[in-house]
Amino acid sequence: MRGGDEQTGALFSYLSPEALVPADHPLRLIRPVEKLLRALLLQAFFGVRSERQLMQEVGYNMLFRWFIGLSMDAAVWDVTVFTKNRERLLAGEIARNFLVAVLADPAVAPLLSSEHFSVDGTLIEAWASTKSFQPQEPPPGAGPGGGGGQPSAVGRNRERNFHGEKRSNATHRSRTDPEARLYRKAAGQPARLCYLGHLLMENRSGLIVDAELTQATGWAERAAAEAMVETAIETRAAAGRITLGADKAYDAAAHIAVLRRLGVTPHVAQNSSGRRSAIDGRTTRHKGYAVSQRIRKRIEEPFGWIKSAAGFRQAKHRGRDRVGWMFTLKAAAYNLIRLPKLLAAT
Repeated sequence: MRGGDEQTGALFSYLSPEALVPADHPLRLIRPVEKLLRALLLQAFFGVRSERQLMQEVGYNMLFRWFIGLSMDAAVWDVTVFTKNRERLLAGEIARNFLVAVLADPAVAPLLSSEHFSVDGTLIEAWASTKSFQPQEPPPGAGPGGGGGQPSAVGRNRERNFHGEKRSNATHRSRTDPEARLYRKAAGQPARLCYLGHLLMENRSGLIVDAELTQATGWAERAAAEAMVETAIETRAAAGRITLGADKAYDAAAHIAVLRRLGVTPHVAQNSSGRRSAIDGRTTRHKGYAVSQRIRKRIEEPFGWIKSAAGFRQAKHRGRDRVGWMFTLKAAAYNLIRLPKLLAAT
């Protein structure tokens, strides 16, 4: 243990990566998918910051090479392979189809509930600075920065004083990501350019059954919940009514009415902040309501994993389609992280 690092190796040696990777390694279960998708899943599993850094790690990481399907002496892909194939992946809805395919696996389907669900949303920061949020029609004489004066130096953001200036999504747009919206999560918190990510979770195993990404608005969470639960009803062929757990942000009369028309029992937390709740004793008196309110909090686990472990607190792409595609893929990756333990337990 105290000796030097000098070694006398054999003249020739060969080690197969296939033999070195344990037979029960979780990555073996998903290795049959296409190579490009494997690489993007690795980026989510190990929190690799960018596709460029991912290719650098593939150069020396044996596990990464084995999983993607590159031999030890094969050349690493150029990072532009992701850029050139991105539109194909978007058009084919590969991320959503992959999420559905994982859930439809004969070994996974029995783990899912078709009656009890939970929904929630979270902020995903856009890949754009608040300095890029400028008037859609700059005033006469304004420079390229939208604030008047001379253009800023090349390669540097223009100095800008926003004090006293009223900025609104109705009058301003980000020059970097026009589809991002300025949004404040709660009173006293700063407004940021962001999107809203939404997840629908089944309550039996805590797996994600649907994921959506929308522009950040005050009603987007409820609209996304209605769309996702309607899809769940159609695809999972639920027998009778289903329940949907949610926090008090979903306690709106119009939203509750839509859920009831869809055949959904709204197990939504009551909002008692100065207005009448749309949830009354007809719902809260049942034991199932308390159970849904307890289990719905588990949806914070996939949000936490997607933002921290998968490194998606802030998007690394621009535009709703690209950010939404990556958000859905991260949700599918979360399910894959959970499945080995769930399958082992059964």
